[in-house]
Amino acid sequence: MATTIHPTAIVEPGAQLGLDCEIMAYAVVTKHCVLGDRVVVHPFAVIGGDPQYLKFDRATAAGVRVGAGTVIREHVTINRSIHAGKNTVIGENCFMMAASHAAHDCEVGNNVVFANAALLAGHVSVGDHTFLGGGAAVHQFCRIGEGVMVAGHASITRDVPHFTMVAERDDVIGFNVVGLKRRGVARAAIAELKAAFQDVYFTAGNIREVAATLVASGKFTTVEARRFLEFFAGGKRSFARARRAESGSAEHGE
Repeated sequence: MATTIHPTAIVEPGAQLGLDCEIMAYAVVTKHCVLGDRVVVHPFAVIGGDPQYLKFDRATAAGVRVGAGTVIREHVTINRSIHAGKNTVIGENCFMMAASHAAHDCEVGNNVVFANAALLAGHVSVGDHTFLGGGAAVHQFCRIGEGVMVAGHASITRDVPHFTMVAERDDVIGFNVVGLKRRGVARAAIAELKAAFQDVYFTAGNIREVAATLVASGKFTTVEARRFLEFFAGGKRSFARARRAESGSAEHGE
């Protein structure tokens, strides 16, 4: 299974390419990159370029790792880490549509889709099976959980918990039932997630404390519901807010 490098593509000495990769014309893969098997890089993408960080020392030995089966479309940019020995990581079977961007030190899981011009600032983490809508932008150091649906043009400045949908500016509009069903998640787990979502977002009090109390109560037993609740124990930023319920239940953040 041969790797193909088209004429005019630039693959710098030191770059590591897996089996059956394809680097198309005018794409750039720098010496700082490790690409898994079957990675496809389309024209004018730049993988492993220097981070857009004013204090960066270009002599820093830092890189980018891209997982097997990932497709990188035209004009995508993935910047290398700012820290020696560290990598910006894109997982397996991701699809980065045209002009999307992953800044330095991002960690993107598997099966993540970036629609056109979706943008991650530095140190963002994105869970498996998440979709980032066109033109969505994520603030540095934010966590986007697993199975999240981020709407087009959304502005994300807070952490977004697993299995939710988020739009506008940090506006959680529900949980991602369609995505869960497509992945074959059991009905019992979806029902518990719905209950956990309601309890976390529409119970008065500090959201971290509410989630911790629910975890400790033993009320929720499915893996998915517990993962959703445990998300609120981590991170340093506040959390995306739920829309105010029609019943008048108060939304709350951290």
